[in-house]
Amino acid sequence: MNVKKEVELDFLSAAERIKGTVKRTPLEYNAGLSLKYNAQIYLKREDLQLVRSYKLRGAYNMISTLEAGQMASGVVCASAGNHAQGVAHSCKKLGIKGVIFMPEITPKQKVKQTAMFGGDNIEIVLVGDTFDDCMKEALEYTVKHQMTFIPPFDNAKIIEGQGTVGVEIFEDLPDLDVIIVPIGGGGLASGVGSYLKNVKPAIEVIGVEPEGAPSMQNALKNGSPVTLEYIDRFVDGAAVKRVGALTFEYCSELLDQMLLIPEGKICTTILQLYNEDAIVVEPAGALAVASLDQLQDTIIGKKVVCVVSGGNNDIERMQEIKEKSLLFEGLKHYFIVRFPQRPGALKDFVNNVLGPNDDITRFEFIKKTNKENGPALVGIELAQRSDYEALVQRMKEFKFEIIELNNDQTLFEYLV
Repeated sequence: MNVKKEVELDFLSAAERIKGTVKRTPLEYNAGLSLKYNAQIYLKREDLQLVRSYKLRGAYNMISTLEAGQMASGVVCASAGNHAQGVAHSCKKLGIKGVIFMPEITPKQKVKQTAMFGGDNIEIVLVGDTFDDCMKEALEYTVKHQMTFIPPFDNAKIIEGQGTVGVEIFEDLPDLDVIIVPIGGGGLASGVGSYLKNVKPAIEVIGVEPEGAPSMQNALKNGSPVTLEYIDRFVDGAAVKRVGALTFEYCSELLDQMLLIPEGKICTTILQLYNEDAIVVEPAGALAVASLDQLQDTIIGKKVVCVVSGGNNDIERMQEIKEKSLLFEGLKHYFIVRFPQRPGALKDFVNNVLGPNDDITRFEFIKKTNKENGPALVGIELAQRSDYEALVQRMKEFKFEIIELNNDQTLFEYLV
């Protein structure tokens, strides 16, 4: 590799260093996925890590290699989730002080988890409406109190720690052909890709990120990192506005492919992994498995490893996940329906327009003072995607005026 390294990465030493603190996670053969894609599909289960994500590896590797004076002064990080938990656990394990900045909008579940892992060794500061505001405060605090900042991805020791995922994979499956790695800031892909390409250059390294936050994809096209003006934060573990400068250098050389995965497809994969394999993953943790449809023609007969990066999924999000999945699969549709000016129009809609397997999941009149003749917001769930065209055709035949909200993003966001 031609990457200008801050330090020489030593993944084997990192693997020894983290033993006793970081769990060696299983590499599991998945029979269902293997049959579906006519390949040998393995899942690297970082969702079973002690803090339910791989982030502990990099955090502990960096913090444990600090000088004595730095240890005594303590560390600072900014994170809304997995990195915070990794830093918190590391501080408790090493007996040092940590100050963890989290945005005020961080879900209570994540704040409680971070507090649990860090115990009395950490202080949590909730500040700012956005992660950028939170990061600014954290960096200012670090300088003012002469502490050490622990970045989430753009640091050689962080990359080295995340690369121990690759060390374990190669020890368990040295003849793998393809590794699929989720990308947020790029630390995991940089570390795993660096190690595997070094021990076996023929391994294909594929990076995947959410369609709504294509920070690495844009960086690769641009030739350097760029800051995205807007990102969809749904895949919170992999939604960053800008990848790291160092991680970009690594990924630009290591990645054989870079794929974008629609958020709806990620949701479908979350539900499938739960229903079929009893695996609970967060959106970022489903990215690699969600990419298999795009790769099905090129992975036939190959040994493929999907890194399941984390399992910190709040149960309160499941309804949103199901909704996004149904919309993506074409099984749920929203309409503004204006009923014809005739008696029994609503009954006509239910009896003659809806198919035998169609289900109304939402119905509300938009104009509260004109419920007899006003337009209504109607949500309909279908049994099959192919039922949609027939449903729309029946609406037109029975003179129901409709606006298809799934095709109008502005109206959809405003009304649904």
